[in-house]
Amino acid sequence: MVILLNRIIISTLLIIIIIYFIYKNNNQFYKNIKDVKKPYKLDTLVNKNNRLSKYYRPYDLIKINESYSNKNKYLRRDACKHFELLSKDAKSEGYRIIAVSTYRSYFYQKELFNHYVKTKGLKKALIASAKAGHSEHQLGLSVDVEGSNFDYNKFEESKEFKWMIKNAYKYGFILRYPKGKEYITGFKYEPWHFRYVDVKIAKFIHDKKITLEEYKKTR
Repeated sequence: MVILLNRIIISTLLIIIIIYFIYKNNNQFYKNIKDVKKPYKLDTLVNKNNRLSKYYRPYDLIKINESYSNKNKYLRRDACKHFELLSKDAKSEGYRIIAVSTYRSYFYQKELFNHYVKTKGLKKALIASAKAGHSEHQLGLSVDVEGSNFDYNKFEESKEFKWMIKNAYKYGFILRYPKGKEYITGFKYEPWHFRYVDVKIAKFIHDKKITLEEYKKTR
């Protein structure tokens, strides 16, 4: 009983510390914003300090096979090919990994962020969503997934989550917003959000247990 209580206290303290650093570091987010010069590169960094043009749309978007996604979901060609293979291999092992959100235009993201602000307030919107131009989804390289529990918000509770953590990098995908790195990424932990960066880079990030932001600082 004492051990359980201690774990609860420690977990609560960690959450409070993470939230503190997010809000503390919010002063550095959406400041000194740089325009992304090479959005076509697979390791392009798009976040609260790196912005895409409102007119950027990947030239090689293709529709994901609906055996592996909800209807009308698009990724860039290389990301799509690797995601379909990932989903196919997972299925052969008894897992269900389906793409539920992929490419989003600048204008779609603008509406989505404004919806968050109206329904959750600005502070929560800033850690749960990205302003238009600051969303990786506009790159056509990010995918939100759901598992056998048919709820992407509860993806971490599905058996597929552990499979993805163990295997996603082999297909070029990384968990983009990991737990404990919120003060670096600027976004809350999102166990459903994966980003394609290519197999070699994904393995490096996975092995080092770092974020894309930290990886880019080494280049």
